[in-house]
Amino acid sequence: MSGYRTERIQDILHRHAVGELDEEAAEGAIRSCFEEDLGFARLDTDRAHRRGVPEVIYGAGKTRSQLEQLVGASLRRSPNVLCTRVNVEDGLALTKTLDGFVYDSVSRVGFVHSDRAVTGRGTIAVVSAGTSDAYAAKEAVLCAQLMGNEVREYVDVGVAGLHRLLGVIDDIRSANVIISIAGMEAALPSVLAGLVSRPIVSVPTSVGYGASFEGLTALLSSLTACAPGVLTVNIDNGFGAAYAASMINH
Repeated sequence: MSGYRTERIQDILHRHAVGELDEEAAEGAIRSCFEEDLGFARLDTDRAHRRGVPEVIYGAGKTRSQLEQLVGASLRRSPNVLCTRVNVEDGLALTKTLDGFVYDSVSRVGFVHSDRAVTGRGTIAVVSAGTSDAYAAKEAVLCAQLMGNEVREYVDVGVAGLHRLLGVIDDIRSANVIISIAGMEAALPSVLAGLVSRPIVSVPTSVGYGASFEGLTALLSSLTACAPGVLTVNIDNGFGAAYAASMINH
């Protein structure tokens, strides 16, 4: 348990013991150390202690008002807040109503990044096959940075022009973890896994023509990769890849 939380709970118990707080009030105060009830959502305020990263706000399906309240409540607990899958209209509006809130329309990620301390052991390389994969790659980059990692990005180095990948492979090899972003047949993670000694986190994207089946072909290709050491997240899930890579890097 973090020092701050331990001290706060001890204070609550002391105040209960001397009669300043009745049992119900003390229970509510202790509960607030682990969650905050906003009525429409229960913010998991203990997530950073358990997982190393504060609860990330999934923006899809939430109203602008709900997002404002969630970001505000999160900022009372942490200097950094991360929101994924926020639509462009709401994201741009939130930059005007929330101090320090930044929105990236390519990845649909919104964030406040006040504490920029790098806590990861090494670097995370985000390697994308094509320019069309930018939305997933940018999500992975921003999320990994918000989680305290140094990130390097390599764009448009897919296997259609293998010389492009080979031109930067020595630099990629120096990373601690590699996130591979690729659609169509998703050959990139298999090729990378055959060339580097680091773990590969593959993000199959929904980029491609009909038989790509909106990313299903890339997903199956990643899951059945011949080269060992490829870990696969869901289609277009740059956030999930960043989270996994960050845990490895820490």
